[in-house]
Amino acid sequence: MDSIFSALPHFSMIEWILTGSLFLFFLIQLFFYLSVYRKPYLYEKKRKRSIVPDEELPGISVIISSKNNSEELEKNLPFFFEQDYPNFEVIVINSGSSDETDMVLKAAELRYPRLYHTYVPAEADEINEKKLALTLGIKAAKNDILLFTESYCRPCSRLWIKEYGKEFLDGKEIVLGYSKLLIRKNVHMRNFIIFDNLIHHLKFLSMAIAHRPFMGIGRNMAYKKELFFKNKGFSQVLSIDGGEDDLYINRIARRSITGVVISPESITETDSVDNFSTWRALKSKYLYTKQFYEGFPSRVFGCETFSKYVFYTVFIAATALGIVWHNYLLLLFTFLLFVIRYLVQLAVINKNSHLFRAGRYHINLIFFDIFQPFNNLQFRKYANRRNGLRR
Repeated sequence: MDSIFSALPHFSMIEWILTGSLFLFFLIQLFFYLSVYRKPYLYEKKRKRSIVPDEELPGISVIISSKNNSEELEKNLPFFFEQDYPNFEVIVINSGSSDETDMVLKAAELRYPRLYHTYVPAEADEINEKKLALTLGIKAAKNDILLFTESYCRPCSRLWIKEYGKEFLDGKEIVLGYSKLLIRKNVHMRNFIIFDNLIHHLKFLSMAIAHRPFMGIGRNMAYKKELFFKNKGFSQVLSIDGGEDDLYINRIARRSITGVVISPESITETDSVDNFSTWRALKSKYLYTKQFYEGFPSRVFGCETFSKYVFYTVFIAATALGIVWHNYLLLLFTFLLFVIRYLVQLAVINKNSHLFRAGRYHINLIFFDIFQPFNNLQFRKYANRRNGLRR
């Protein structure tokens, strides 16, 4: 023990600065994982499961916009009509499709009496085409609760609608959910794509649980029809390409009216990501509209990313210095903080991953953790070029 303390005075000013910086950003990282990212699985663990009589459940309208997705729509539609829910309808809007979507919907109409479908003309404004499609679906809805997903998605269970219905009984006006990706093993970067999708959801779901909602995802979310018209529809985001889900929720969500539903039964899934390009298109949509988010909660994770890279940078510098100067106490302290952070991160990510069925992580977590912000930056540049935006 005396030998350890006797080594302390031999720390140079540079070593003290590195040690202090590493410890500071270590604490910031622990705060994010233990106080933010841990929220979803803790929330679900503490959730009280209740049985609600069918007559108390509110009516729900499922709204799906489809553009040139006839094969996926035909494959996924039966999952919606197999739902164990007493009062629901499914509204599909054919958004200017040039494939066989109209034929699929007319055939499905004969089989499913709960189905209603309409269309958006092919010559509609391209920027706001989907917003127009959703608005038509919302106006046609018979129920006040609107549950949104995509034609390339399907519910993971027959209780999907019921999980949302029960959440609205608690007085919520917006409810956000999780949507997982089913990806074949031969798809390039499969494990990283699944990890990226998990982290993306953990961010906005964690903040919603903390009563700081800042976005939602159109593959699985719901809000009230009354709220939509109260906020004058999509008028706040009409000038932006996309944003009918994440950016719209960013504009209207408030802590007192926003909830989450993250049980395994409430998840939707899609197997449409069959190559890198499809994933880039899906991911870039959110990275583009993210630039228009308002409010402090949407910027919180920029601090987390910054603190992460500073932690890794200082760790490398302190390790190199410890080796060159033979300061084994510095090396021990540096590696101790690195291992503790890694183990905490691993535990939090794997527990959430188990909840959302998003695989299991080990040493690859370190590489995914470092690479993800770089990948997001590249995708954001791609999205800005595609949309003609320099920002």
